[in-house]
Amino acid sequence: MTSPLSIALIGAGNVAWHLGHAFEQAGHRIITVYSRTLAKAEFLAEALLQAHPTQQLDFSLVKADIFILAVKDDAVADVLKQAIFPINSLVVHTSGSLPVSVFTAQPKIRGGVFYPVQTFSKEVAINLKQTPIGLETSNPTDMDLLKKLAESISDQVLELTTEARKIIHLAAVFACNFTNHLLGISQELLAKHQLKFSVLQPLITETFQKAFTHSPFQVQTGPAVRSDENILTQHQQLLQQNLNYLAVYTTLSQSIQQKAKELAELNQIDNLE
Repeated sequence: MTSPLSIALIGAGNVAWHLGHAFEQAGHRIITVYSRTLAKAEFLAEALLQAHPTQQLDFSLVKADIFILAVKDDAVADVLKQAIFPINSLVVHTSGSLPVSVFTAQPKIRGGVFYPVQTFSKEVAINLKQTPIGLETSNPTDMDLLKKLAESISDQVLELTTEARKIIHLAAVFACNFTNHLLGISQELLAKHQLKFSVLQPLITETFQKAFTHSPFQVQTGPAVRSDENILTQHQQLLQQNLNYLAVYTTLSQSIQQKAKELAELNQIDNLE
């Protein structure tokens, strides 16, 4: 193992929770945990080995190799305005969307990005070894240090520009956040009729496994891609009591049909060539 690093976690939410434990398991030291709510900082610090909890943003005496800013995107700018870091400290955020230039608010520090492409919940264990981590630094000489930290917890470490990271984050919202919401709708529809969500587990598993062996658009199934208007109408009638879900169903069905039309036109062109 490489020599351990001293790390300060700014934030005590889901991302900080998982990163903190992963860093410790890799042999690094979490020396400080910050949260504006002291109880949250204490809760995470107690779960770690040597961390000191704080709700103060004065880190001027904290001797950390890296400060990791694991807070909500809309809180990053405020934290950077208020925080006091040792001069020339390396401070990185974990956002998929914020540029590395956000650190210009603190001209006396070195800025960077440590972005795990993953969804985090405290109650769900995650294998970070299989989680891609995207890195970016404002100072190229800091990349080696960030790589050292990232490679100690992940086998998939990537150097990403801000632009590439934003696209990955956008794609992740479709693949993860929107998909999870749709799964929630499915679960709710079944529960209202005393049916178990587990009835869909083989279908869900097959869908996601197939997505990585075939182009998802090419293996699209269902009434929308078949233009089965009778089934589409039947489903829409079943959703009349929930106009929000009806709108989701209609919009997604139209999107599927539009993509199917585009693919059909491309196939016709290919057949003519």
